[in-house]
Amino acid sequence: TSGGTEADNLVLRSAVKDLGIERIITSKIEHHAVLHTAEGLADEYGTEISFVRLDEKGLIDRGDLENLLKENKKTLVSLMHVNNEVGHMIDLKDMAALCKAYGALFHSDCVQSVGHFKIDVKEIPIDFFAASAHKFNGPKGVGFCFVRKGSALKPLIIGGEQERGLRAGTESIHNIVGLDCALDLAHQHMADERKHIEGLKYGFITKLKNALPGVKFNGSSADPENSTYTLVSVCLPVSPDKAAMLLFQLDLKGVACSKGSACQSGSDQGSHVLAEILDAEDLDKPSIRFSFGIYNDMNDIAYTTDVLKELVG
Repeated sequence: TSGGTEADNLVLRSAVKDLGIERIITSKIEHHAVLHTAEGLADEYGTEISFVRLDEKGLIDRGDLENLLKENKKTLVSLMHVNNEVGHMIDLKDMAALCKAYGALFHSDCVQSVGHFKIDVKEIPIDFFAASAHKFNGPKGVGFCFVRKGSALKPLIIGGEQERGLRAGTESIHNIVGLDCALDLAHQHMADERKHIEGLKYGFITKLKNALPGVKFNGSSADPENSTYTLVSVCLPVSPDKAAMLLFQLDLKGVACSKGSACQSGSDQGSHVLAEILDAEDLDKPSIRFSFGIYNDMNDIAYTTDVLKELVG
């Protein structure tokens, strides 16, 4: 596919159009590629959309999901593996097994996790998932959609019989090769890269706590048990007059970060994710997402902390 957005659209739209799905269960903190597609399907086909509750930590409430599944409707569940703004994770194997137990199809936007976590489709009974190459240092503009054999999914783009009849159009071979090589390298070095990046994230959290006593970490973003090791969402103790220019000032200092997801970093819209997990007081403060990768080191962490202390302190 051209990336995770196309893959998400392919699954959700075909599930409703071709597989007879009557209801989509999702959450209010999903990527807009899922939320906006689901909303469009509700308008176009009358598809019922149910939102699973979040618990006090901002995590998916498993009990509420099970209660929704007990309603015995023809259902597709779409829950992202790793949230792109705050890094919250679901137990992919557990969620897939729960959906299977109730006869529901399970789709996950795995854009933030593929290349960083092992996803064994022989062990995890997942029906569909989406990935994007640029999230594991591959080329932009290419991704893939895992489709469980026998799913009867139909193409989103009509034409030739490329991609086993699931995506018409001439393939971008150089991008596909780039994706394949990047994913292979990511899996070869996954353990070492995880150790390195975890050190950066939790080193940053420690330094930031010491530098800015009023700092908070949104939801479970700083919890190693419930969040990815690749990003953290930070709520900064800044007055509204300073908040407006903070991202711009960080950019001038050479610190690349975003106020929500990277997809929305140039947008003036507030974060729909943070609106679901923060109280009104913290929602008024600037929240910034910091991402960490294999090309960062502890010098970057020290510099970023110093810059934040200078701008915020």
